[in-house]
Amino acid sequence: MKLKQRMVVLCAVLLLLGLAKIFLLDGGEGSAASRRDLRAFRKMEAGLSLSRGARLTHTLQSPWEIASQWVGPREVYPEETPELAAVLTSLSSARIERADVGYKGTQLKALLVLDGGQKVVFKPKRYNRNYVVEGEPYAGYDRHNAEVAAFHLDRILGFRRAPLVVGRNVNLRTEIKPVATDQLLGTFLMQGNNTCFYGKCYYCRESEPACAEGEIMEGSLTLWLPDVWPLQKHRHPWGRTYREGKLARWEYDESYCEAVKKMPPYDAGPRLLDVIDTAIFDYLIGNADRHHYESFQDDGGASMLILLDNAKSFGNAALDERSILAPLYQCCMIRVSTWNRLNLLRSGALSAAMRQALAFDPIHPVLSETHLAALDRRLSGVIATVKQCMEAQGPDNTLIEDRMNLPHP
Repeated sequence: MKLKQRMVVLCAVLLLLGLAKIFLLDGGEGSAASRRDLRAFRKMEAGLSLSRGARLTHTLQSPWEIASQWVGPREVYPEETPELAAVLTSLSSARIERADVGYKGTQLKALLVLDGGQKVVFKPKRYNRNYVVEGEPYAGYDRHNAEVAAFHLDRILGFRRAPLVVGRNVNLRTEIKPVATDQLLGTFLMQGNNTCFYGKCYYCRESEPACAEGEIMEGSLTLWLPDVWPLQKHRHPWGRTYREGKLARWEYDESYCEAVKKMPPYDAGPRLLDVIDTAIFDYLIGNADRHHYESFQDDGGASMLILLDNAKSFGNAALDERSILAPLYQCCMIRVSTWNRLNLLRSGALSAAMRQALAFDPIHPVLSETHLAALDRRLSGVIATVKQCMEAQGPDNTLIEDRMNLPHP
């Protein structure tokens, strides 16, 4: 065979191999990776619906001990969690032993201790479900229901990097005030017949309290991560400046990702792919406020990027803030497992899964239909972005195998 003919045959074979990879990783079931990811997806689907009022019956351990044992370097909870409904039920109903002002931060929250000594973060309701937060994509108060929805999206995407969250209705008069510290009590006030508090934080003001409906305040409870897993804070490489007229480097330098790849911990290990996963997660929920992130301490870059503080989400269902996806479209790479999961959630499957997962929560409905529809629309945008990368540089340079599983200590 002549050299020219051989080259034509070789090019045809390479083209077919490339098309096969795109097919197998674009919702197909032929490759080992796709089959493995499909099995994981089916497990997620099977465990998505949670029973209200579930209780632990087969163990002498407390729900807090069980949740603590779930945590590992690369996951907050494992793939299969038959006790999850019981743990969330305990979180939404356990007696409150102590209430204090929240830890440092810009937004109003309270730090509660539940029966058995478990710390949780309480974020109060600020907006009705249909309220639209106008202005910058990071504008407005924290949204408590966003924390609940983000946790269940984390389950659906298979990341398992978000702390457990559940909605809860709290009686401020009978459950909070009798066990509150003087510092928290000093921020309580009445507006008409409604009990309110404004707490202690950077933006907390007496003129802008969170108010209950009468004495009952809706909010979210986030389970505190175990103290044996201390956190380390990092500046997000794609963080915003939050200063008018001043752009961050990534906002004007399209080659910025190449510089990030040379900086630890993004030059090796899973962290950069975690950042890209997080960008996809944040784009879906409309969170443009992840200026920092946390990992576990002394991890050498191997720990997961923990999906904490997701309350600046689901503010405006009509706004698809594409800049949130900058890590994806500038680096043009994505985990194979993430890509497979996104394709399995196309054609309305994502919003359907969210409806199913959120039906359990005590503050159901957690999201309005407009926000559920936005999830499907934004997912299509993510998939289109990845396909553009594959067209520009090929699937082999875009779809990255990374299935690091570190053992629990």
